[in-house]
Amino acid sequence: MIILGLLDASLGTIIWTSVAFLIVAFLLKKMAWKPILNSLREREEFIDKSLKSAEEAKAEMSRLKSDNEKLLAEARAEREIILKEAREMKETILGEAKATAAAEGERLISNAREEISKEKARAMSDVKKQVAALSVEIAEKVLRKEFEDRTKQEELVQEHLKRAQLS
Repeated sequence: MIILGLLDASLGTIIWTSVAFLIVAFLLKKMAWKPILNSLREREEFIDKSLKSAEEAKAEMSRLKSDNEKLLAEARAEREIILKEAREMKETILGEAKATAAAEGERLISNAREEISKEKARAMSDVKKQVAALSVEIAEKVLRKEFEDRTKQEELVQEHLKRAQLS
């Protein structure tokens, strides 16, 4: 019941309430409505600018990422070229070193063969000289002994041959 009494409104209450509402609405329109709308408009503009700025930053980040990937790809390609050149240079240097070593080895072997041939020729010459000297000496002794005795001559030849074989 009390609630029903509150809902009963008299004509005077309705009029005064309406007048008070219109005055408050007029005052709000004159004093508060424009600043509220201005601040809402400024806030909306700020949000739009922020969204545009974020989109621009996103586009810039995408562009920078693309540039970075391009630079990275170029650096990788350059690295591969440098590594390929280094490998080729290594192979060239190794080939030259092997060729030089082979030529030097051949030269040393050739020199050694020549030296061996010279030494062999000298040794043969010495042997021939010794054989000739020994032959002359034996012949001289044989001839001297031949005049004396034939059996002694043979013994002498045998003895010299034994000595020659031992040397």
